[in-house]
Amino acid sequence: MELDLNKKDYIIITNNPKVKESYSNIKFVDGTVKDVFDFTRKELHQGKKLLTHPLGASLKMLHSPYRSIIISSNYSALDIMSIELLEHSILKYKQHTDGRTVDVKNEKDYSFIDLTLLNSACEELLSFI
Repeated sequence: MELDLNKKDYIIITNNPKVKESYSNIKFVDGTVKDVFDFTRKELHQGKKLLTHPLGASLKMLHSPYRSIIISSNYSALDIMSIELLEHSILKYKQHTDGRTVDVKNEKDYSFIDLTLLNSACEELLSFI
């Protein structure tokens, strides 16, 4: 399901291969969820804004090896709320995952869930336009 916004208006930052196969307007991060957060942080500090929450839908999703985040593609003044939300999310992620390993045994399921959550977020974003 391709987000039916003008593709110039958004970017999906992801490390999920299923999202890479399903969407065209992405920045693929070949790395961990932390790497996705770090890439997103750099984009936000350049003036982009979060369009979806950086964390997954539940605590269980914190063990997922995949994360997809939608941001604006337009540059503007720094959006402090986006930056603070991401920084708070990174802290929460570290709190709940420190000392734990990523659940690679259920990698395919997590990939599917991340894609499904992204599809749902896209539908919801469309309702605000």
